[in-house]
Amino acid sequence: MLQLSHKDLTVYKKAILLVAEVYKKTGLLPVDERFGLISQLRRAAVSVPSNIAEGASRKSRKERTRFYEISRSSLVELDTQIEISIQLKFLKNNDVRKLEKLANEIFAMLSKMV
Repeated sequence: MLQLSHKDLTVYKKAILLVAEVYKKTGLLPVDERFGLISQLRRAAVSVPSNIAEGASRKSRKERTRFYEISRSSLVELDTQIEISIQLKFLKNNDVRKLEKLANEIFAMLSKMV
């Protein structure tokens, strides 16, 4: 593995935890959602630390900011998909407390970085 500076960022570490939590929670969804919500939730979650890492590697402030904004947008997408999962009764509010906490913390950190 490469020793890169983004791995030292608290926001990146929390985003990695978020991905792990999303993968756990999507295991609770029906198997027939494998190519629907499960895939969408996982892709949005993986996008968060991926864009943080890519942004941290950029030289210009403008480029870094753009990737941090994309990462934040992926969090909003993830939040929407979680709401849909709750509405469809695939998940319960209790199931997503840790996800919500992490997502809110990451969103706040990214907002400061932007």
